[in-house]
Amino acid sequence: MLAAAVSGCGSSSTSGNSQPTGSTVVSFLLSSASNNHLSQFNLNFSSISLTSKSGKTFTLLAAPQNPEFVHLNGNTEPLLTVNVPEDDYVSASAVIPNSTFVCIDLNSTGGLQTNSAISSPVSANSVTINLPSPITLSGPHMGLLLNLQVAPSISYPSCDTLVQGPTTVTPTFTLTPLTFAAQPTNSGNGLANDLEGILSSVNSAAGTFQLTAPDGLKWLLSTTGATRFQGVSDFSALISGMPVGVDAVIQPDGSLLATRVAVQDTNTVSLTTSSGPLLLVASSQPSLMAFGTLLQGPLLVGGPVYYDFGSAAFAISGQLSNLQSLPFPASFTRVNMVPGQRILLTSHAPGFPNAPGYPPVATVTLLPQTLDGTVTAVSNDGGFATYTISLASYDLFADLAVQAGQTSLLQNPNTVVVYVDSGVQMQNSTPLAVGNTLRFYGLVFNSNGTLKMDCAQITDGVTQ
Repeated sequence: MLAAAVSGCGSSSTSGNSQPTGSTVVSFLLSSASNNHLSQFNLNFSSISLTSKSGKTFTLLAAPQNPEFVHLNGNTEPLLTVNVPEDDYVSASAVIPNSTFVCIDLNSTGGLQTNSAISSPVSANSVTINLPSPITLSGPHMGLLLNLQVAPSISYPSCDTLVQGPTTVTPTFTLTPLTFAAQPTNSGNGLANDLEGILSSVNSAAGTFQLTAPDGLKWLLSTTGATRFQGVSDFSALISGMPVGVDAVIQPDGSLLATRVAVQDTNTVSLTTSSGPLLLVASSQPSLMAFGTLLQGPLLVGGPVYYDFGSAAFAISGQLSNLQSLPFPASFTRVNMVPGQRILLTSHAPGFPNAPGYPPVATVTLLPQTLDGTVTAVSNDGGFATYTISLASYDLFADLAVQAGQTSLLQNPNTVVVYVDSGVQMQNSTPLAVGNTLRFYGLVFNSNGTLKMDCAQITDGVTQ
């Protein structure tokens, strides 16, 4: 939901003698801080409210939404835009009746297993929203960032026992104000990277389109002559039903302006899109297994799916523009893709149970992803600063590399070399130094058996 589509969704209840003298347009954004153990974590909100120092309450969200948080690790996504009375707000609350979560790993015999819980209940008093300090809303436009702290939000003995338990879900957030830059460059000042979904409507006269995300969020976006189009020539080629990835900036009035629109597949017939981790590449045939953290279309299932990629076209996300400057060949092909990479695939197979044994894939696109790692070495290579990071043992790169039935492509799946140039957005307060844990966002390549990331943004890490 966004801007004009939801500006009337807020409601208020007040106590006290004075009334607000004005209101502020608030862009309410979502993010998360995760250590890469879960592959999916949806929280089903029924309401979100603010309370002022005088005891007045304002309901920001009054209609249910079910956002997915793992794909937002270190990045942001708009939830809504709403007019909020100017005031000093000292607390916030949310009602989350249930949740969905997925953990993927190998079992004791080395086989792949997906443990998931659908509609796991969340107790009414278990939701915590921490405000590091009171938030003063004033002026024409401000942002609020609701950041899910994934590790303290769910507790379970191990991935193997996620469903059997004991598992408790205690959603824990921080809520902080955001000030948007006139020309946003990162997730901390108004840039939303790679909003993913399917075009639900296109307004050619206005140069706008509505994007519906796999988790149900909707965004109304405008374009200008400066908007970059990838996969199609220009705005005139957009049609309803196309799958797109969008980079957008938040405007002074709270609306969204698309700076990049990438169309992954121009065929809209019987379209399924699935983005999430690549889990297995079979050595005996052109088949892969992938998990759809975000999934849309007729091939809807509650777990990993085998696909036939024999006729698929392979591509790399155009979000990062410096690939040609890297001191190593940045390629993503059918012969060098590896489990753990975040991909988006499209298919035009009919839905289950009429789908073929292995639904054929039309396109496979490498997407940026966030890795939480501890710096073990610092160097430089070809004009880039390089940071060698060590991943947690349960990270999918490390965990899935030893599966049977696939070609072993990685020399050290626990290690990634991160390439950093002057364009990387530094959102970290923790120094980039040996021994420190940080989160690195970018494209991860298999370079002759070594994992290498072309980095776009760095944020503070999460304890592994």
